[in-house]
Amino acid sequence: MAISKRTSADFKREVEDRDGRVVVDFYADWCGPCRQVAPTLEELSSKWEGTVRFVKVNIDDNPQLAKKYGVLSIPTIMLFEEGQAAARTMGARPANAIERDLGLDDGHASAAA
Repeated sequence: MAISKRTSADFKREVEDRDGRVVVDFYADWCGPCRQVAPTLEELSSKWEGTVRFVKVNIDDNPQLAKKYGVLSIPTIMLFEEGQAAARTMGARPANAIERDLGLDDGHASAAA
């Protein structure tokens, strides 16, 4: 399942005002680790289809979102629950580590956002 890209113009509607859980991948096209983790996020998107929505935000095109959410290193992958930042993980990580860090494996965020 392809992960849709979001911009500052639609982030509020698609993430902050959305019920349920949304995983946001803050990335840049030039970032090697971002490209490395992309297939893993696609895999997780398929695995969690119907229960967790996955989106991507290019920080070069949307620096205000990166600043708002304190994204200092990429990739930064954040879980939003009911529109609120609930957990984050950074770097190219295996799927099980991303799930654990974001609390997807137990349905609850386990790391402070």
